Amino acid sequence: MAKLAVYPGSFDPVTNGHLDVINRASKLFDTLVVAVAINAAKKPLFNAEERVALVKRACDEMGLTNVRVEYFQGLLHEEVRKLNANAIIRGLRAVSDFEWEFQMALMNRELDENCETLFLMPSPKYSFVSSTMIKEVAMLDGEVSKFVPEFIAEELRKRTSK
Repeated sequence: MAKLAVYPGSFDPVTNGHLDVINRASKLFDTLVVAVAINAAKKPLFNAEERVALVKRACDEMGLTNVRVEYFQGLLHEEVRKLNANAIIRGLRAVSDFEWEFQMALMNRELDENCETLFLMPSPKYSFVSSTMIKEVAMLDGEVSKFVPEFIAEELRKRTSK
């Protein structure tokens, strides 16, 4: 049986930390689906189609042939079931992420007993990087190219230039 995992997130924008987790998770599963979440409560800088395209390009540039990128809306456990996935991948940057991620993992398993969550930590050099922080730095005209691929840094500059 082919093993498929789902790595959900807003990826607004995808960071080098996300890409590190994607790369490592892609080696553990036959197929990894990066599931770009549409959440009406959040006001993303990039729309869902743009975020999917940015993640796809980054994965293509990394040569990740077993990674699919698509967007989803709704409950994660339903998307996992629809894809017939074996696991959910979640990244943990720091201890502060753990409590929220742990609660989400338990909720998903409560909603569907077959929903297993695996936690992966990014490389230490990315442990402090978050999409929110990257957007804030970009909005203040700071340099973000060491935290995201250069083409994403360029998109951020275009989107946030005053």
